[in-house]
Amino acid sequence: MNQAINITRLPSGMLIVTEQMKHVETVSMGAYVSVGTRYEKAEENGISHFLEHMAFKGTHSRSASVIAETVENVGGHINAFTARELTAYYLKLLKDDVELGTDILGDILTHSIFDAEEFEKERSVILQEIGQVNDTPDEIIFDYFQETAYPDQPMGRPTLGTSSIIRSLQKEHLQHYMNSHYNAENIIFSAAGNIEHNKIVAYVNKYFKDLPKKKSVSPVAALYKGGEFRKLKHLDQAHIILGFPSFTFKHPCYYASILLSIILGGGMSSRLFQEIREKRGLVYTIYAYNLTHQDDGIFSIYTGTGKEQVKELMPVLVQELKNIQKYIKPEELQRTKAQLKSSLLMSMESTNSRCEQLARHLQIYGRIISPQEISKRIDAVTLDDICQAAKHIFTRVPTLTALGPIENVPFLSSITESLAQ
Repeated sequence: MNQAINITRLPSGMLIVTEQMKHVETVSMGAYVSVGTRYEKAEENGISHFLEHMAFKGTHSRSASVIAETVENVGGHINAFTARELTAYYLKLLKDDVELGTDILGDILTHSIFDAEEFEKERSVILQEIGQVNDTPDEIIFDYFQETAYPDQPMGRPTLGTSSIIRSLQKEHLQHYMNSHYNAENIIFSAAGNIEHNKIVAYVNKYFKDLPKKKSVSPVAALYKGGEFRKLKHLDQAHIILGFPSFTFKHPCYYASILLSIILGGGMSSRLFQEIREKRGLVYTIYAYNLTHQDDGIFSIYTGTGKEQVKELMPVLVQELKNIQKYIKPEELQRTKAQLKSSLLMSMESTNSRCEQLARHLQIYGRIISPQEISKRIDAVTLDDICQAAKHIFTRVPTLTALGPIENVPFLSSITESLAQ
């Protein structure tokens, strides 16, 4: 392992990982909790995200305004996000303020008070957030897609929850959820920048000492089913996502699938962008992406286009999915590997990126994978590997979601039949 990276497990079970970057003047640090949407029961959908919001709304010793002012008074930034497998609380500040940052993170994760007035205000904020997503077609379609691919299970539910559930949640629900999941074994504290590992360990020991020592709870296994969701709505564009089950992080074909997504729809030189936008002028936005989880993966293409353009778009899209199973040019593979490796190396220069990468590696793999090892895995992927990955992905049961003026969007059965020909 890189000598600048150090890992310590505290007696409580909490993991601490740091990377020393002596050439910078700042530090990024965060508490990464292994809990998210897929850990929620149906009747509490959205509680992970609600809890994340409430963490900044006051502790026993700091009000919501004091938390914000304390960080901003030293020129720092604090934020959080909720995903399906992870909730993260992170900040960035100058190297001399590391203890203050650790104190703030420890305080909001162990001493939040869920003030009744703040709770109701934040409930209103989240309801507005849900309403905004519902009114934004190129956002809500991703929720429709997830629910169609993974029906009646946590993996398919929206991270924000639904308005009815958010209205029903009480602060006691959040307190119970936090007590159940925010335990020492379930949290990774990560820091990257101009730091000393031993000092970080001492600070975490001091400010996270009140975390409960409970066993972690495993999420419900993801069960991809696929299917079709169509919603006719008066919009200027038809929004479409076509997806297929793919590979997990640990699968031998994982890097082949990442390269596949870049070749197919990962930039201005990608096949879909060149054929569908540049050559035919059918869309403004089209891209492919991998959404990968610990026990599951999904490969998808998103696009938006006009009602009449759909007639030409969909057959061309399907044909490109068939073509990429048959051939890839050596120069495509070379360019794509360069893109992926340069993105990796560029991220090494960012304390924010490294902080999150370190935590995610420990969460997923139980170890830190070096850039050299990742580059080696990327370089090992062959033309045939990508074609075989494409065959594996695009011959499986698809998921189709379509929203807007979708009269000309072919049905899933027709797309499946065309792919099989």
